Amino acid sequence: MNQNPLSRLEANLSGQGLDAMLITDPKHIYYLTGFASNPHERFLGLVLARGEEPLLIVPALDAEAAAAASSVSNIATHTDTDNPYALFDRYQGRLGRVGLEKEYVTVARYEQLTAALGAASFEDVGPLLRTLRVKKTPDEVARIRHAIYLIEETLRQGLSHVRTGVTEIELVAEMEYQMKKLGADGPSFDTMVLTGPKTGLPHGTPGERKLQHGDLLMFDMGVYAGGYASDITRTFAFGDISPELKTIYNTVLAANEAAIQIVKPGITCAEVDRAARQVTEEAGYGERFMHRVGHGLGIDVHEYPSLHGENMDILNEGTVFTIEPGIYTAAGGVRIEDDVIVTETGIEVLTTYPKELQILSD
Repeated sequence: MNQNPLSRLEANLSGQGLDAMLITDPKHIYYLTGFASNPHERFLGLVLARGEEPLLIVPALDAEAAAAASSVSNIATHTDTDNPYALFDRYQGRLGRVGLEKEYVTVARYEQLTAALGAASFEDVGPLLRTLRVKKTPDEVARIRHAIYLIEETLRQGLSHVRTGVTEIELVAEMEYQMKKLGADGPSFDTMVLTGPKTGLPHGTPGERKLQHGDLLMFDMGVYAGGYASDITRTFAFGDISPELKTIYNTVLAANEAAIQIVKPGITCAEVDRAARQVTEEAGYGERFMHRVGHGLGIDVHEYPSLHGENMDILNEGTVFTIEPGIYTAAGGVRIEDDVIVTETGIEVLTTYPKELQILSD
């Protein structure tokens, strides 16, 4: 699916000085094998041992699905009454250094794996997987484009339900209905619809507040489709809004465009953040833009890289991320979020929904 990322990961075993890797994050297992699963509390793992065929360990109830979808044909299963860690007996005493995703593995699972594998040490392979994932293949980009199409169409369809007195939570329900109706797997995070002063909360919670004339109306939402995520924010005016809110909107739009204009291969994450932040600071709203300018996007809705003012990591061709400056005040807030990809010579904005201030009405 992804130009054989599994082979690329296996090739790093010796270079990393590892005898084996154990991958347990379901998103990574999907990325590496093509098998998507939510095992809940059951054990799911992919073992890559040097010189051996990869082993995929799945709950027995997922055996048929794994066999149909996974590029790994060597599959071991366990039932709800089995001890899945007994499947590691074949490796007992043979592995010295084993790679794990340390950010994902819980303390309880770490202790169980330590006893089951008898490894001398565990090393973190999270950074290695991050490096593999950051450059998106054409297939991955196509999936992201489709997820973006679905969320933008969701927004277009859902806006027909905007009217005086509609509640935030009613609009959330409508948007999530449209997502499913259009064919998305589901939301990529909790759909956020905020109105009026609540738009001044960067991570506000939708509730029973009713939309009123003169409100700002913010939608922050995305979908999963084909294993990949989209993430978009658009802010609208419902009827006439105050001159201050118009100024805030135009400032955020200028910050969004400033960040977009600076992106090209070789630029740092920090430079993108600073380009947007300079606009808000010069307009007198520097302290009201209190989050990073963006984050990576792919099989996770939030993934590497983190685009903040202290991150000196370099952006390279094929990296997909968001650009989402915002200004948040007691009177209301604005965020405008695009999904973008670094190209050979610059940037392509993948989101297409218009960003100029739109005034909605009944």
